Amino acid sequence: MQNPLTSSLAAERNKQAILEVLRKVLPARGMALEIAAGTGQHAAWFGAGLPGWIWQPTDADPQSLAGIAAWSTQAGLTNVRGPLLLDVTAPRWPSAGPAFTEPFDAIYCANMLHIAPWAACAALMRGSARHLALDGALLTYGPYFEDGMAAADSNVAFDASLRERDPQWGIRRIEDVAAEARKVGLRLQQRHRMPANNLLLVFSRAQ
Repeated sequence: MQNPLTSSLAAERNKQAILEVLRKVLPARGMALEIAAGTGQHAAWFGAGLPGWIWQPTDADPQSLAGIAAWSTQAGLTNVRGPLLLDVTAPRWPSAGPAFTEPFDAIYCANMLHIAPWAACAALMRGSARHLALDGALLTYGPYFEDGMAAADSNVAFDASLRERDPQWGIRRIEDVAAEARKVGLRLQQRHRMPANNLLLVFSRAQ
């Protein structure tokens, strides 16, 4: 039987740095929804590193679900739920099975916005506004461009390669992402600089 477990070098490199920020930003306990969980490395690492949290990983690719589950199973985690199929652009979350009924204290999405059409950003914000608890937070991680800030050469090259692969892809401007968030009542509250020219952004309901 083929081993479903797959690995991402980028996820392996950044998982601890992200966890350290999550420990500062999030309360000791809660329920988290992960969008675009990919290989499942983050779900397993954060589930182990945040034992007071219940982690619900999801992904739009049905072929990724077995691998996501394999990481948490291998780690023996009981606070990471089985992965669900979720396309952010779908009118309901998740895309199959019963819809979510309980609010999430955090929604986490890493490295999706630049490898998806721009419509996925608006959809992420709309879905987050629907499913976040009143005091919940949306956390997005990845490369961003920022007005008034010189872009790293590596990000400029990465953006060009993404657009060559698909004209609808590309590194997003923080200002554009924040504007989409404001449309649904979410506001950019924190900006954390991360290794390899990435950022972790924290959105919550406007106060």
